[in-house]
Amino acid sequence: MTVWAGSTVTMLVLAGILPDFQLQSAHGDSATRIAITAALGAGAFGVLSAVVWPLLVRLLLLVPALVLGLLVFFLNGSLLLVALRINPSGQSEVAPETAVMVAAVMSAVASATGGALAVRDDDAYRRRLYRLADRRRGAHPPCPSAPGTVVVQLDGVGHDVITDAVRKGLMPTVGRWLAAGDGRRPTHRLTPWRTDWSSQTGASQLGILHGSTFDVPAFRWYEKEHREVMVCNRPTSAAELQRRAVERTGDGGLLTVDGASRGNLFSGGADEQALVLSIAARRRGRENRSRAGYFAYFSDPANAVRTALSFCAEVGREIAQSTRARARKQRPRVGRGGLYPFVRAFATVVERDVVVAAVMGDLLAGRTAVYADLVAYDEVAHHSGPRSRDTEKVLQRLDRSLALIEKVAEHAPRPYRIVVLSDHGQSPGETFRARYGLTLGQLVRAGCGLPVPRKAERTHSGTEARAAVRAALRRPVEERGEHHRPSRRRSEPIVLASGNLGLISFPDVPHRMTKEEIDARHPALLPTLANHPGIGFLLVRSEEHGGVVLGAYGAEIPLDRLDEQPGPLTVFGPGAADAVRRTHAFPHTADIMVNSWYEPAEGEVLAFEEQIGSHGGLGGAQARPFLLSPLELPAPAGDGEELAGAEHVHRVLRRWLSESNGPQVPLAEAEQDRRAA
Repeated sequence: MTVWAGSTVTMLVLAGILPDFQLQSAHGDSATRIAITAALGAGAFGVLSAVVWPLLVRLLLLVPALVLGLLVFFLNGSLLLVALRINPSGQSEVAPETAVMVAAVMSAVASATGGALAVRDDDAYRRRLYRLADRRRGAHPPCPSAPGTVVVQLDGVGHDVITDAVRKGLMPTVGRWLAAGDGRRPTHRLTPWRTDWSSQTGASQLGILHGSTFDVPAFRWYEKEHREVMVCNRPTSAAELQRRAVERTGDGGLLTVDGASRGNLFSGGADEQALVLSIAARRRGRENRSRAGYFAYFSDPANAVRTALSFCAEVGREIAQSTRARARKQRPRVGRGGLYPFVRAFATVVERDVVVAAVMGDLLAGRTAVYADLVAYDEVAHHSGPRSRDTEKVLQRLDRSLALIEKVAEHAPRPYRIVVLSDHGQSPGETFRARYGLTLGQLVRAGCGLPVPRKAERTHSGTEARAAVRAALRRPVEERGEHHRPSRRRSEPIVLASGNLGLISFPDVPHRMTKEEIDARHPALLPTLANHPGIGFLLVRSEEHGGVVLGAYGAEIPLDRLDEQPGPLTVFGPGAADAVRRTHAFPHTADIMVNSWYEPAEGEVLAFEEQIGSHGGLGGAQARPFLLSPLELPAPAGDGEELAGAEHVHRVLRRWLSESNGPQVPLAEAEQDRRAA
């Protein structure tokens, strides 16, 4: 009744302000009649929003999800026109364009009123949040008393970044958990961990969720036997990587026991999946719920309007920030035009809101394990820098999302332990192209004696947000040379970039080439690369030593001597030699692996992509993510022990889940149980 009254007052106020919105006849009506007309119109609009809107959204799931977001205003305005048309008083009149505005304001007011009232009543608050995620409590068995675990991945947030954010007061929720400076006892511990050489979401999240990072040398790489480029954020590649990991480990994943996967590249073996890239390539059916999260969220018209308004505001914010950066001639800087403002808004608003709402529903449904990825920071940091004012604003909003999840957990039917982690960090620095005027691909062509175009071409910039947008639009991720058929002549090398890691492959040679073979074919290539000031080191296979690291001034260090003679790896710190040796053993390691220059004092690298905050190789903060865990859980690493690699993080999380809910179900047994059911 209070929400209805608030909507009625809102409609009366808007009718008095907007000239194209009338609630009375041309001859005039009494105040009582106008009030009745407004009440009837508001009531009809509320009923249509509650009953018709979810049906419309379910039908519109047949269209791309991003288009659904753009249709929000039109659909909401149409419902208001219908509500006024069926109004028994017959006195209301509104122009279609004004109806859109009136409907948006009324939905926002109704949402705010209902939310404010529901917070005062635990049961009402619980029911309201439950509706947001479209869960049916009766479909699940009673919740066990053992605590559940929700893991939130803050994509790309390094250990140093979150530490500084807490110190500056940008993340008060995390600061309260760590009891930073407020005299209270902490509830969580912050632990850094070290990634593999491939410091990117594809490798890290595959290792965390499925326990294997084997044969993931980079974000994108060329597989000679299949003659195609694998890209971690392409749905078909993600599905294949997940299949390989399951086959290697013999286990379905971290979330096989009553788990939910939200906004991730991989499923983790969860039964409940939404916005998961590895299942986006399947034919749509009951088992494919990769876009179920969109319906769960947009079925509430107030959510749809609020997210659409925030989306538009974020687009405007990005345009203003990029314009200010250009006016100040800020350096380093990359292009932020074209569709990027919309990609950023999708990552920082739409994807965040939908994933957080899905997690809220999982908590209130009492699920055992939930893993969700929020990609907002990673997307903005690529273009604005890891420590820019733009990213600080994103960190503040992510902290509010954590606070909301914590609040919902208090109303869940079982206790929950909130774990927050990142999959990698980001290292700052200008692009290789900006500093030297040519791309890595052009430098390779010069070393091979091939013609070099005068104009440097831009390199693909692959991020999780762009993959999510493409999945929402049902557009595949395309890579140049992804299906390469070598001709009779020697084909040109394929050069791929993954942040500050470059991969060079010769597609006409079926095996991984050795240094001796490369020197015989292109004598100047390896010296040209190794002696370039923008390159830190190379990894190549060797007939004599098995594998060698090459550096400037003729440095050539066999892999088995790196511990006592690190050579060009010295500046990259502890763990670099182990990471390089491990990657060398992968079946699909490129003919030449190239890691960019690294400046330890400033922590800067040179990205081979168009990014001023990058990750993917060795050097700086990109290889130092964090794990934030409750103190009630055992320490993730013993005294003096380093948490090294995503597979190690997987074992830690699995141990925590097993201690709370018993051993996780092996893949074969899970399949048998599913078939029997």
